Amino acid sequence: MTTSPHRQTAKAIADDLREQIRSGHLSPGVALPTSRELSEQYGVTAKTVSAGIDILKTEGLVVGERGGRRRVRADHPVTWNLTSFERGRRRDSRAMDDWSAAIKMAGRVPAQEVEVSTGPAPADVASWLEISPGDLVVTRKRVRTVDDRPFQLSTSWFPGMIAIGTLLEAAGDVSVPGGILKSIGHPQQHVRDEISIRMPTPEESERLRLPPGTPVAQHVRIGYGEHSPVRAMRTIAPGDRHILVYELDVSG
Repeated sequence: MTTSPHRQTAKAIADDLREQIRSGHLSPGVALPTSRELSEQYGVTAKTVSAGIDILKTEGLVVGERGGRRRVRADHPVTWNLTSFERGRRRDSRAMDDWSAAIKMAGRVPAQEVEVSTGPAPADVASWLEISPGDLVVTRKRVRTVDDRPFQLSTSWFPGMIAIGTLLEAAGDVSVPGGILKSIGHPQQHVRDEISIRMPTPEESERLRLPPGTPVAQHVRIGYGEHSPVRAMRTIAPGDRHILVYELDVSG
């Protein structure tokens, strides 16, 4: 199948601009030349220029703004240390939970919107919590923001037998020193993490305001009490906003 000259030219424009971005000639956050300027530079129509830039948008290198201006993508990711997250001497206080405290320690501004509900467990959640599908769970859904920008969608599920009638059903962004589970007598004793990388769903893209071509990390953390799981948490973290870190002792 022969590629049309239009598509070949659009690809050539994308290749040239991509190289300028990677070399630093076009730095993060800088506005691209206008379509008219690029049309004159490359000797092509504005439609061909747009097709070339669309390639870069799909790759996540360029983002569009209202008004039609395009900029080189500029991100300020947070380092999320999953080794220290919720471990040992947690950083929770009555003002913020462990996640918010870690973000504030990094010099950023955290915030969370929380929705709470009680209902039957979906099949995947039941599997994580080692309960039967349909058993009651308390669900706490969070939209986490950093510097007023959506950074994570985080949902936690707790078995109804330990959560119903406790602080876990309280509305809003509730936190206590040591974590809510510890405060109600069911502390996490160890955790299991499962991380997968995938493209977002349309809903996730909308809620996180993701540019086209942005993958997400799905982090599932299952927290175990003395005998069985006490929480399952699924966090959706955009790949352009996070650096995931583990620090493991491999001696002996």
